[in-house]
Amino acid sequence: MRFLGIDTSNYTTSAAIFDSDTETVIQKKMMLPVKPGEKGLRQSEAVFHHTVQLPQVLTELFSDTPGTPDFVGVSIFPRREEGSYMPCFLVGKAVAEAISVSQNKPLQTFSHQEGHIAAALFSAKRLDLLKKTFLAFHVSGGTTEALLVTPSEEDLFSVRIVGQSLDLKAGQLIDRTGVMLSLPFPCGKDLEALSEQSMKSYSVKPTMKGTDCCLSGVENQCQAMFRNGESPADIAKFCICSVLAALSEMVAALRKTYGDLPVLFSGGVSSNKLLKKILSERFNAVFAEPAFSADNAAGVAVLTALKQKGSSFYEL
Repeated sequence: MRFLGIDTSNYTTSAAIFDSDTETVIQKKMMLPVKPGEKGLRQSEAVFHHTVQLPQVLTELFSDTPGTPDFVGVSIFPRREEGSYMPCFLVGKAVAEAISVSQNKPLQTFSHQEGHIAAALFSAKRLDLLKKTFLAFHVSGGTTEALLVTPSEEDLFSVRIVGQSLDLKAGQLIDRTGVMLSLPFPCGKDLEALSEQSMKSYSVKPTMKGTDCCLSGVENQCQAMFRNGESPADIAKFCICSVLAALSEMVAALRKTYGDLPVLFSGGVSSNKLLKKILSERFNAVFAEPAFSADNAAGVAVLTALKQKGSSFYEL
């Protein structure tokens, strides 16, 4: 069977097909265009660009994997909670509903957050964790949260926020620092490459409030380093090391509270090589592959298959 997933986030237009016969995902995506020097898009701009780009993404997807999908899935809100809403997801919802109605195919709806968790587990070959309780970190431009994930018969799994950034999100910090250093937005990959040129090492003490972190002070420190003429590479390295320190402290604090649970990382920031190396070594954390870590529809396609195929699918 073929399961179509669609996701129209505030960063990326994406669509994916999961083929249950071959147990593979084919995904296509386009970043939303952001003008040089800008730090993001207004929702009205995001809706416009998704409206233009989604037909292009779907055309490319079905050119590579022709055939009618058997089931359709789509993310329709950021989180599965009351009041969670962003207009950009309406574009994907409208197109998914049109495909479902015109092709007489069942439609499943999910949250963007759920898609990230499923994509990470699928790419790490750890869908078996959905049978257990675990900690899932979603670290991106819009979210820096630690979630307690527990199995759920109705929604496959349920999530509860147990740690978060109380101010600036990790991806916001990285993007703002990158834009300050004249890097293109979004800045994650370029800031990472720049940081690798630094020969310095930083031991950062994060600002914590229980299991929550605060990152706005790091932005202030990066700005001070910039004003003092420190090298862009060193500023980039300090920024990433500060994010690493905050995430490390969050994991340690959460394991003191909830026990030695498995830890999963997803979200665009989690594709950073330094974060992945250190957190894997310290906590045996599970990471999504880079192609499945940033915003994508692959997780939505996988969740659509999970809804239909049941527990046997967890063994993939």
